[in-house]
Amino acid sequence: MTPELKFYLAAWISYCILCIWLYLTDRASFPLQAYRAFLYVPWKLITFSIAAIGITVVAPYTADPTWDYFDAAMMSALTFLTAPWATGMLYLGIRGKARLRHVLVAIGVWMFSASWCYDLYLLIRDGHYPITWEANIYASSVLYFSAGLLWNLEYRAGRGVTFSFLEPGFPARPQQTSFARIALFGLPFMILAICCIGYFLI
Repeated sequence: MTPELKFYLAAWISYCILCIWLYLTDRASFPLQAYRAFLYVPWKLITFSIAAIGITVVAPYTADPTWDYFDAAMMSALTFLTAPWATGMLYLGIRGKARLRHVLVAIGVWMFSASWCYDLYLLIRDGHYPITWEANIYASSVLYFSAGLLWNLEYRAGRGVTFSFLEPGFPARPQQTSFARIALFGLPFMILAICCIGYFLI
């Protein structure tokens, strides 16, 4: 491993430790119960299951040798669990409506889910840092952001389809949990995921 990669590895491990410390020292400000209610909605669980199974099944058959069943399933699960919150929190941070602590943790869970868990797994599996680490950041972040937007979609009476992080009290369980009203708006995000999987297969 080059000195630059050793420094990068040490830096992101240190950042992850910082995020854990930020969470543990103020757990009350991270509304996990509300977030579970926000996330565990039937249509979100169904679309996640379809996407995760699709990505995991095709992973070993892509032209990318770094993909296998384990890292595909791991990154899919982490994306579902963190992308809606991280995407919303970063938007609120840009608008000056989120605490710095939450923004820093959002960056950490984004990078860990979309990149660093992949890097660590391949470092352990192959014995060297993956040469694809930088390209993976961009490719996986596109899917991560797209997933974050998809699972933030909700319909509100009198307002129509919106993103949950634009509403007061985020994250909170959507007022209406039917997929029918938001299906058309979610289609572009789902097509993007399908195209990415197809690209790697081709």
